[in-house]
Amino acid sequence: MKSDPTNSSTTTGIHGTRRDILHTAILLSAAAVAGTIPGAAVAGGQAAPPPAADKPLYDRLGGIFAIAAVVDYFSDEVVKDPIAGARSSNPALREWHTKQLGRLPGLKFMRTLWVANISGGPFQYTPTRPGSTNLGLENAHENLRISPREFDAVAGVLSRTLDHFSVPAKEKSEVLGAFAAHKNEVTKGWRDAQKAG
Repeated sequence: MKSDPTNSSTTTGIHGTRRDILHTAILLSAAAVAGTIPGAAVAGGQAAPPPAADKPLYDRLGGIFAIAAVVDYFSDEVVKDPIAGARSSNPALREWHTKQLGRLPGLKFMRTLWVANISGGPFQYTPTRPGSTNLGLENAHENLRISPREFDAVAGVLSRTLDHFSVPAKEKSEVLGAFAAHKNEVTKGWRDAQKAG
């Protein structure tokens, strides 16, 4: 039986939103891991794949395309944030979000690679301004002098973004934890300026 392309209840097609597509991909991934898709749990006589908890965060987030969709949306939302975005009281952040937006596509690419790398994916992030480690962020953010309050505002944007994409609580917690682990690096420039001033 053929599905009717005009019947939106049977197909998402090209008219589906990114959120619908991402949600479907996550559900299909979860179903395959859970073994509810016939043939997915045992393929060619091989043992079932490891449970989702044993998979890297990268896989549980849906891989590079899902991560890229989240980073794209998140990056646009940060620009709109009143504390850390275009209307920030921090002149460096305000300038970045109003006069340097031509760099945003590259930043989205770098953020996607960073998340893919830190979450256990097969991609390597190579910083344009290396920090104390390959994934360190202190040098990339030093001149922006991001305060703890501004960092927390961005964490709030990230949390809302993960909710927008219906990321499950466990994975959301891990993503936010990985982000929070870099707070001291990202706010180093602000702390150094406070000491010097």
